[in-house]
Amino acid sequence: MLSIYRFLTFFLYPVFILIIFLRVFFKKENKFRYKEKIFSSSFNPKKSRNKKLIWFHASSIGELLSIMPLIDNLNINNSKNLEFLVTTVTLSSAELLEKKLLNYNNVTHRFFPLDTKFLVNSFLNNWQPNLICFIDSEIWPNFLFKIKENKIPLILLNARITKKTLTRWKVFSKFAKKVFDNFDLCLASSNESKKNLELLGVKNISYIGNLKFCSKVKFDKINESNKLILSDFNVWCAASTHKGEEEIIIKAHINLREKIKNLKTIIIPRHITRVSDISSLTIKHNLTSQILNDKEDINKKADIIIVNSFGVLEKYYDYCKNVFVGKSMLKKLENVGGQNPIEPAKLGCKIFHGPYVYNFKEIYEFLNSNDIAIQVHNEQDLSSKLLESFEAKDISSARYIDNLEKYGDKILTETISNIKNYINIY
Repeated sequence: MLSIYRFLTFFLYPVFILIIFLRVFFKKENKFRYKEKIFSSSFNPKKSRNKKLIWFHASSIGELLSIMPLIDNLNINNSKNLEFLVTTVTLSSAELLEKKLLNYNNVTHRFFPLDTKFLVNSFLNNWQPNLICFIDSEIWPNFLFKIKENKIPLILLNARITKKTLTRWKVFSKFAKKVFDNFDLCLASSNESKKNLELLGVKNISYIGNLKFCSKVKFDKINESNKLILSDFNVWCAASTHKGEEEIIIKAHINLREKIKNLKTIIIPRHITRVSDISSLTIKHNLTSQILNDKEDINKKADIIIVNSFGVLEKYYDYCKNVFVGKSMLKKLENVGGQNPIEPAKLGCKIFHGPYVYNFKEIYEFLNSNDIAIQVHNEQDLSSKLLESFEAKDISSARYIDNLEKYGDKILTETISNIKNYINIY
């Protein structure tokens, strides 16, 4: 099976290059750095001889944010001995990390190269990491087998194996076992993932808790001029929305403004390339909207504010204590639904979400049971629950911030302890 996989990844390499070029044309890749994914001449390794390198591979924004507390913690006492390589796949994660790296002098970002054998060999030979941590469900066979061959310690952090993923792997159960045997340790993101890994015959698995609970909320507040503008309004936020959800948000706004005066709704789409489409949707419903670019002032006359910036969710979570978290209302996303609700929870927000949150099922169960999050099913339900929250004297979720922080700190401490077992950093 591995031979077939290696043949296909080699044979299709020219096709992958063409796809990358097309993605650059459609502005879905970094036009300056896309070569990091497809050409070894663009790997540009940056490693000190007297320091040990830990490589974290996190596909997108959610996984990226979950590892930043690990890097911060490891840096506290070991900054002189360690360097970090962080690879990601998506353009949005790279743009977010570019902002965060301004605060670090020992963290380097690169795009993850194609899992083609000759690129894998070159990447590992160039960077020579001392410890490798893949995050979530990043399973790339050529990389995994070569890492094992090179005898580099390998950990799967926050491992997520869904029922759907399990079903796929079980078709190639023998190959799956060989693939996962390359990991020295798997730390599962949930009890369900732990059980699914066990069903695949994976050894050395632990469940500490979801790494996303470890995220430390560091953010810029809304600038004073916008804070002053918003102070005249009742404001709520719809974050990480997907196509189809903005219609629900807009209808909820229309329902809610019949009961709440001076209402303003802020929409932060998951993909900001859709801001113009959302603006057109507001016109369809006879509402005024503003596409808000970075450092612009909010238009007082706009009913709907559509945020056109990356990495700004936290500042709006800090201001808007009623937050709808998207990718949760669409039936078609039933098996892949959900966005990370932990950041708004840690900022004391009351969280509203749809029924389709499979990717964060256990997290939402925890938040729902503590009255931090509320499930809604349609625009009427959402506007009704929002009205109750606006009329309440206080938002109950704020009382649980301390508990969330302590739970996250416990997960972080135990994860760091496991990592240190595989690299001598003193």
